[in-house]
Amino acid sequence: MKIIVLPGDGIGPEITNGALKVLEAANQKFALNLRYDFDDVGFSSLEKYGTTLREETLEKAKTYDGIILGTQSHADYPKPEQGGRNVSAGFRIGLDLYANVRPARSRSFIDTNMSAGKSIDLVIMREATEGFYPDRNMTEGWGEVMPSPDMALSIRKITRHCSERIARRAFELAMTRRKKVTAIHKANSFHMTDGLFLDVVRDVAKEFPEVELDDLLVDASTAHLVRNPERFDVLVATNFYGDIISDLASELSGSLGLAGSMMASDHYCCAQAQHGSAPDIEGQDKANPVSMILSVAMLIEWMGERHNKQDLITAAKAMVTAVDATLENPINRTADLGGQLGCKAFSQAVADTLAAS
Repeated sequence: MKIIVLPGDGIGPEITNGALKVLEAANQKFALNLRYDFDDVGFSSLEKYGTTLREETLEKAKTYDGIILGTQSHADYPKPEQGGRNVSAGFRIGLDLYANVRPARSRSFIDTNMSAGKSIDLVIMREATEGFYPDRNMTEGWGEVMPSPDMALSIRKITRHCSERIARRAFELAMTRRKKVTAIHKANSFHMTDGLFLDVVRDVAKEFPEVELDDLLVDASTAHLVRNPERFDVLVATNFYGDIISDLASELSGSLGLAGSMMASDHYCCAQAQHGSAPDIEGQDKANPVSMILSVAMLIEWMGERHNKQDLITAAKAMVTAVDATLENPINRTADLGGQLGCKAFSQAVADTLAAS
């Protein structure tokens, strides 16, 4: 099976290399026969081709069994008309990667940012192809306009189709977990858009009578995440809300750097760390590769489920287990977690742990 690797900007190449080191250990141990090709996105693509993301790259990615996408420095890109295309959005729209799956899980051996005795184990299912984001809610043009220098308008798009499919994925996931879905919305203010989303989630819920459904206003959900995170299992949310609450949930669990993430459609899947490109530590071997390693594990598990290959699913679980086993020893953690290892040494430690398991 083939995977295309797009290292990206900032610490992207470092954490991608770290994740590949662990993946290759799994590849060897479980005889997965994985092969990798590399291409450019972000600043390296801009320098070579005049754009941060070529259409050829998107079309090429469709021919692979999986995609690994490094971090991007979107805020530092030039304007779109000067080649600064949003890479993540380009993939989400170009490959219809509508399901951004973001787990958050605390570990008993790592300090969390929650009250003593609290734990968290949830998954946020974030719709990723529409919503408040102006670069993905118009067929042509941009979803924000300025009629005058003192006025800016933004258009939000919510559709039944996109709401229905992310809701269905949330309920399907809940069936494999604790059988509870919480819909996050603001229907008391956004009567039509969030109202439509909530109506669709409730319609889909009728097909899953074993799954408990409740709903929360997005502002209330942040309070509950802090006060009572155990109440949550699977949260389903529109694009903007899901983006915000996933960062909160991951940071509560211990660190944004410990949270995996994948973007999936019905046909394609892309591993992408939940955090940014951290250009301030680029090239210093200080990056924490855990988020990318776990994201790649999610990709491998998705590939295993899609192609009915148990060896891939077993390998993905072994990658997660090796990460936790390495993190359990405080000395073996990266500096952001109070440890002594750099990105390369930590990734090697995880690979060695996996190989020896």
